[in-house]
Formats: sequence, structure tokens, C-alpha cells
Amino acid sequence: MKTLLKIFGVILLLCIALIVAAPFLIPTDTIFNKVSEEVQKTTGRTLTINGDKTLSVFPALKLELNDVHFANMQTGSRADMASMQQLAVHIPWFSLFGGEFKLDKFVINEPDILLETDKNGKANWQLFDAVAEQPIEQPIEQAEPGEAIKLPANFDIELGEVAIYGGTFTYLDGQTGAKQQISDLELAILLPSLRKTLEVKGGVTYMQERFELDVKLDTPAKAIEGQAFNVSQNLDSRLVELTFNGSIAKQGQDIKGQLALNGESVKNIAKWQGVDLNAKYNAFNAFSVNGKMHLLGEKFKLEELTATLDELQIKGKSEISLGNRLAINANVDLGMLDLNPYLPDAVAKKEQPTEGDSKPAEPIVWDDTQIDLSALKAQDANVVIRSSGLIANDIKLGANQFTVALNKGVAKLSLDSFSAYEGAGKGVITIDAQNAPYKIATNFNLTDINAQPLLTDATGFDKVLGRGSLNWNLSTAGQSQKSFIDALNGKLAFEFADGAVKGANIAEMVRKGKEIISGNFGAASEGLDTGFEEAEQTDFSALTGSFNFIKGVGRNTDLSLISPLIRISGEGDVDLPLTKVDYRLVTGIVDSIEGQGTTDDSTGFKIPLRIKGPFHDVGIKLDVSNALKDEAKKKLDDAKEKAKEKAKDKVKDKLKGLFG
Repeated sequence: MKTLLKIFGVILLLCIALIVAAPFLIPTDTIFNKVSEEVQKTTGRTLTINGDKTLSVFPALKLELNDVHFANMQTGSRADMASMQQLAVHIPWFSLFGGEFKLDKFVINEPDILLETDKNGKANWQLFDAVAEQPIEQPIEQAEPGEAIKLPANFDIELGEVAIYGGTFTYLDGQTGAKQQISDLELAILLPSLRKTLEVKGGVTYMQERFELDVKLDTPAKAIEGQAFNVSQNLDSRLVELTFNGSIAKQGQDIKGQLALNGESVKNIAKWQGVDLNAKYNAFNAFSVNGKMHLLGEKFKLEELTATLDELQIKGKSEISLGNRLAINANVDLGMLDLNPYLPDAVAKKEQPTEGDSKPAEPIVWDDTQIDLSALKAQDANVVIRSSGLIANDIKLGANQFTVALNKGVAKLSLDSFSAYEGAGKGVITIDAQNAPYKIATNFNLTDINAQPLLTDATGFDKVLGRGSLNWNLSTAGQSQKSFIDALNGKLAFEFADGAVKGANIAEMVRKGKEIISGNFGAASEGLDTGFEEAEQTDFSALTGSFNFIKGVGRNTDLSLISPLIRISGEGDVDLPLTKVDYRLVTGIVDSIEGQGTTDDSTGFKIPLRIKGPFHDVGIKLDVSNALKDEAKKKLDDAKEKAKEKAKDKVKDKLKGLFG
């Protein structure tokens, strides 16, 4: 027994001695040359070592190579496709003595890896051209530049696990010059065979943001040969989570599958990209995109799209051309579209004073901040959009459909149909942003509209009640709200029925004026100069008119208001740049009342009415002095007429007596 133990001890010592001595007995250069020979045989590229080479044999055979360089393709932008501070290669013992060379594990430290295409589209990761050129028993399809090759059936690579720590990974498109780079690599790549699943797990840093990823690719041999292969990808970060399950073909030129993308904040993503959205607290936050995607060359399609942004719900499909000029075609349903979180606050809208607030109304000031519409020149689009409702500032629309056509900086928004304010309408807005100042033209026709809520929501003016039509054809040019107002030209017309004008009872004011003219000066104590009073209104059966705008000043000459008690005609100016109005109405009390449907235009007593002042403090004043002159002139004319009649009667009487 002791002898047996001694023999065992001697054998153990010999094994230990062999392990210690093996690195000195096995020539390191021989192993490296074997590795380098296989690399060049497989890829056609050279593998060079400028640093030290060390070999250890326990617990496994491991070759450490320092300052390693792997050659790039001849048409590449630099000499090396990859370089690394250290490469540790784990080699199975049996691989050295067997007929097939295998690698068990790679450990790469601080690599600098470049994936690129040359100007002809050939990719430097086409590593197996040399294999395809080798004479073998079966025929092989030769690859053209930029195309995949056909691998021999008996060719394979078994790398086991590849671990990458640190370094950078760069992609360079030799045709467009586009460049992307990731850094701080921490990846584990499992490649048991070219005909088995390739798996990549770990993390990378892109533009100072950390991304964790898990990618699975079945049969890498298919990818090398340009055949379609399946891929699944999960990417997670602080900013976004992306999942893709689908297939890739034609060396990445044909990608299709199911895409899911979501994140907590669009604002954070924009900030990461160096863009400050300057958005409201409730805008551009959480988002999600789900749908079937297909990228074929420069065409990107999304079908069965469902997306969310904040409270918005979006469904539809789209096609995007990613060539030299971005082009978008889409057909989407936005559901209930509330644009208020994404619109700037209206600066020209007057705040309504609260009850008991003695603070006087403030003048309206148009915003002169420069507006930048140059982004409209960067892309083309043809988008059909539907929604069950739309809210923009205070404007509220019902079900609507509009088309956005964008071509070389000219945007045309066609409101194909919409229902709102109990009516309907159509219209077109054209924005020409090719050059500054920008040009805007609008042409709208609204019918059977409820006037008060429309005007209240659109302009803050709530003084007109009634139903009718409103149409306009307006144009302007500028780069700010103020400049657009200053340059406004065109025509606006309206026609309303069975309503009222709030703020003043004009019929009552005219009666008071008539009493004063008749000598009842007690009416003056009640006051004829007044502002708008919410409790007062002037009823009408018809209200029509039009404004012609020149440089922001609207001129009206055809106002007509018909009511049971009065007839009103008027003319004057609405000065939008200076936010003031100067208007003169001529009112007449109807001689007889026939109700709202009367067609009697006769008026007995007429008196002018002046509406004048800034928008925030408009005043109404009866022009009694002119009315007195008109009344005196009328009485004088009546007296003259009566005198003429008396004279005629006397002459007739004398003639009768003379020729009796």
C-alpha cells in the first residue's frame, strides 16, 4: 500500500512539474502562428501582435496576446478593422491535436472596432470571402461587391463565448458619411456554431447614455449568405425600452417584424439629443409605439400602428422614405385630439375680469417673438388625419378630417370636413416657408354656425348671438404674430339670423335720444354715453356685413341689422394692429312692428351711434347733435313743404274765383 502511494505521489509530482514546465516546453509562437494562420485562412485578413504573448496551461490552455490588430478590408477608411489592448484565447487541448481547430472562449479588453461600408457599399464585416475562393469539392457562388457569399456546407466556426470589456464600437457609412459610435462595452457573445443561435447580452454606452441589450439571432450562416434570418432584440435604458421580433434579409436592407417602443419622457429624449422642446409640464411625456414594421432599402413602413403620446391615442399606418429628402405618407386616426398641451399660450387674449375685480382691463399686445418655420423645408409629407374631436386653445371641433400636404417648404392644410358649433365647414390653410417672411393664406366657409361659442372660443368676443354663415379669404406675411396681424389682407363676410348683439340696447338708446330731441331732457340723466353692459342686448332677425382688410385694418361699408324695432346700417374700421375700433351706426326706429319676420324697412326717426375706442375699453355714444341737425332740417323741410301746399291751395282758390 505504501508503495502504491509512493507511485501515486511521484505521478502527481510529475504532473505538477509538467504543468509548470509546459509553458516553457510548448513554443508560444507556434500556437500563435496556428491561430493567425487559421484567422487568415478563414477571413483573408491578417492578425498581428505588437505586444507580449503569454501562455498558461492550468486550469485550461490560455493564450494572452497584447496590442492585437486585425486588418481592415483594402477599401476601408483605416488599416485596422479592430484593435485591442489584450486578447485572451481559451483553446481546448484536444483542438491542438485533433483535425479541427476550435476556440472555447475569447476575452477582449479595450477593443476599438470599426464596422464600415466603402463607397461601393461593400461591408468590412464580410469576413469569409477567402473561404469562398478556396477550391473545394462543391461549387460555390462568388459574391459581387456589396453582396453576400455562399459558405461551403462543411465550413463552420465555433467560438464558444466572446467577452468584451471596455473600448469603442463605430459604424461608418462610406456612401453617406453617417457615423455612429458606442463605448464602454460590456458584452457576452455566445457563438457555438454558425448554424446555431448567436446570442449577445450586456450593456453599451451611446451618447453618454447606458443601454442594456439582449439580442438573439438564429443561424448566423444565413446572415452571412444574405438569406432571411430571425432575430429578437430587447433594449432597455433610462430613456426608452425597445422590443423587436422579426426577420432580417439582404444584409440588413430588408427588415420586418413586430416593433414595440415606449418611454417615460419625450422631453428627456430630446434633451439627450441636444434639443430643448421648451414644452409644458403636461406635454411630450410618456409615449408608446406598437406595430408591424418593414424597412426595405430606404422605405420604412408601419402598419397596424397604435401609438400614444400623453393622453393622445393614435391609430393608422404610415410610409416614410429615408432618402436624401425625408418624405412621409400616412393615414391616421387621432381619436380625441387635444392640442392645448402642445400649443403656446395665447398672448393676445384678454383675460375676463373676475367678479369684484376693480383692476381695469389691460390693452391687447401682439407678440413680436420670431417664429421659425424652416423645419418645413426639411421634409415632404402627405398625411390624412381624422379625429373624433379637436381642441386648439379655446376652439372646439367635432368629428373632422384634414389633409396635410408638405412639399419643399410649402404646407397645405385642407380641412376636408368638420362639424363644430352645431354647423359644418371646409377650408384650406397654405403656409409658404420657403423664404422669410413666411406667407400664409386661409380660405374657409362655415355654415349654420352658432356664432357666440365660435367667436368666444376663437377670438374671446362673445357679443354676437345667432346662427348663420361665416367665410373668409385672408392672406398675410411675416415671422411673428404681430407681423402677421400687420400684414393681414383679404375679405371676411358674415350672415346671421334670429339673434342678438350683446352689450347695448340700441333701440332703448335711440328712444332716449328721440326724447331729448323732443325736449324731454330728463332722459339725459340716465346717460347716453356708455360702455358694454352684459345685461343689455339688441335683438335682430338678420345681421349681415363684410370686412375688407388692408394691412390689418378691416373696412366695413355694408353692415345691416334688421330687428322688430329698429333698422341699423353702418360703416367703419376695425384696426387690428392698433387694437381699436372706430365705427358709425345709423339707427332708425321702425314705424310699425310686424315681428321678427318683417320686411318693412321704413323708419321714422333716425339717429347716429358711434362705437369707438381700444378693444379693451370700447365706448358707445349717441350722436345727438347730428340727430338734432337732421331733425331740425327735417322739420324745416316739412314746414317748407306745408307752406308750398298752402300756397298751392290759395292759388287754386283764387283761380276758381276768377274763372268761377
